[in-house]
Amino acid sequence: MIASGSLAMPRRHAPRPAPPAPPVSNTRLAMIILLAGESMLFVGLIGTYLVFRLAAPVWPPPHLPRLPLTITVLNTLILLGSTLPITRALHAVQRDQPAAAAAGITWTAGLGVAFLVVQGAEWIRLVAHGLTLGGSLYGATFYLLIGCHGVHVLGAVVWLAVTAVLARRGVFTAARHAALEMCAIYWYFVCALWLVLFPLVYLY
Repeated sequence: MIASGSLAMPRRHAPRPAPPAPPVSNTRLAMIILLAGESMLFVGLIGTYLVFRLAAPVWPPPHLPRLPLTITVLNTLILLGSTLPITRALHAVQRDQPAAAAAGITWTAGLGVAFLVVQGAEWIRLVAHGLTLGGSLYGATFYLLIGCHGVHVLGAVVWLAVTAVLARRGVFTAARHAALEMCAIYWYFVCALWLVLFPLVYLY
């Protein structure tokens, strides 16, 4: 006699549903935290600059050299123009065109270097004419604020250079290019930050 339980079908466990994807990836979350920290840093620096700027009866002091407006406007156009090739690089990698993506990243890095070279040359001229870091409050706030931005541009250029090498090696694909996207976002950030600093320091 066959036991009644022997005819029972084995139970099949239903497959567990895949965990839902987070609304924000870990990479994007890290970038958001980084940009939030950087923004707070520059808000503090800008606030310090405005305190000294508004408290001074004459700004800049009459005995100090004027900031180079014309060359800085042209340099600003160089920096803003650098956003075009990095945007094209993002579009290229989404179409699985690593060579075009690498070229766009390289162009952006080159324009970033040009921006730093022009700015450095103007700083050398300003120091030669008496605008030094320790010579006046005006010089101290200028070099602190603009210099801090320059350091961030330099860091972004290094990031771009590394990303360009990876792109040439075919690391990025249409499905996997988060590192390139984060690099581009950071570059957009330093460019947007300059749009705040330039009128504040050079025009106001």
